[in-house]
Amino acid sequence: MDKVAAKVTVSALLVATAGVVAQIVAGVNFPPVPPVFFIQLVPAAFVYFGRWRWTPALAVIAGLFLTVGLFASGDAARLTDTGLPGGVGGSIGLWVQMIAVVVATVAAGVALVRR
Repeated sequence: MDKVAAKVTVSALLVATAGVVAQIVAGVNFPPVPPVFFIQLVPAAFVYFGRWRWTPALAVIAGLFLTVGLFASGDAARLTDTGLPGGVGGSIGLWVQMIAVVVATVAAGVALVRR
């Protein structure tokens, strides 16, 4: 596994989690323990602590799941409509989260290819 790509993957997933925290602070409705924390942090932990060649695949799967879920759930409207719950802060948090998720997904793909 490419160590630089793995570090970028983990860092991007942590930034994505910070984007979720920003959304929560801005007032976007999340469950008391948001599942997205597990979807982002479990792959980050496996990539960081695991030395198996397949661990970046978890980050790729999580990234695809979150990206498809953004559009399937209808939350993509929050990217541009600041009149929705969370307002500007929620929109910025979602942008941060999704850009970081895309970066993590690409970096994890690179880590898989360069193993």
